Amino acid sequence: MFQQNYKKIAKTLKSFLKLLVKMNILWYNELLFDGRYKVNLEIVTTPNGAELTSIKYQGKEYLHQGENVLDKTGKVYWKRRAPILFPIVGALKNNTTRIGEKEFQMSQHGFARDMKFDILTISEREHTYVLKYNEDTLKMYPYKFELYVTYTIRNNSLTVTYRVNNVDNQEIYFGIGGHPAFFIDLKNNRYKVEFDDIEENVRFRQLENGLVSYNNDYVNSSCMTDKKFINIKKDTFAHDAIIMSDLKSRKVRLIENDKELLEMDFSGFKYLALWSKNNAPFLCIEPWYNTADYTDSNGMFKDKKDIIKLEVNKSFKCEYTITFK
Repeated sequence: MFQQNYKKIAKTLKSFLKLLVKMNILWYNELLFDGRYKVNLEIVTTPNGAELTSIKYQGKEYLHQGENVLDKTGKVYWKRRAPILFPIVGALKNNTTRIGEKEFQMSQHGFARDMKFDILTISEREHTYVLKYNEDTLKMYPYKFELYVTYTIRNNSLTVTYRVNNVDNQEIYFGIGGHPAFFIDLKNNRYKVEFDDIEENVRFRQLENGLVSYNNDYVNSSCMTDKKFINIKKDTFAHDAIIMSDLKSRKVRLIENDKELLEMDFSGFKYLALWSKNNAPFLCIEPWYNTADYTDSNGMFKDKKDIIKLEVNKSFKCEYTITFK
């Protein structure tokens, strides 16, 4: 009798705990009564660029696997997986910028993705890294900073948080953005990106030799269907990335054959970019705070469009969240 009542109570309690999980009150996906719990979302990261190298949800890999993915000729499609863009997004005009009285050279998307970060925390639920200014960074970017990157798992969601500290004795300027690449199979499936709202006034900015051109800065684009969808095809990115601003939506969804794969909440970011290579088995969904230089850039770093200015001893924080379905 006692055993039957215990099983009934245990079953009821387990159902209640699952309800709390769905309501985001508990962090466990499935609590078991022997003290173990099942984790449905798992990540792997590396100190090299503090980059995500794997995202598995319910055992399925969602992240593009970089150098392990080859085309028919044996060439790597794209060696990266989810690089961090700092202290610039996109390219500088002539890969050069002027800060103060000096000129500095910096390659596309900045140096953070190629630097080794220090590990602060690695646990099942959270990975945290930091990159601090050093002799190498000062040669490319003369500001003193600390860049913290944190990956936090909660149920079926992964939140990526960037925090920049100004540890200089002057204002610092920077750009920042994310660049995660998700696996897609264009040979056998149909994909589209769905926006959370009807996009009446979205602005599309296209690139000209890696720089934003005012000639291609226009309000409407033929790539968007019903002001709500962008269909992903083999040639969608024949003219480089699709860069959008003035979006009403704060969330987008990646859909495969009418089934939702994931949702990204990019609240706070001014731009959202989509990018891949022709026929490549991945799609990058990229939240940005700013963009590449414009073709008519004057070369002054602090004059870059939408550059972030951070006061002495202040911190800047932004984050995006990916929810897997």
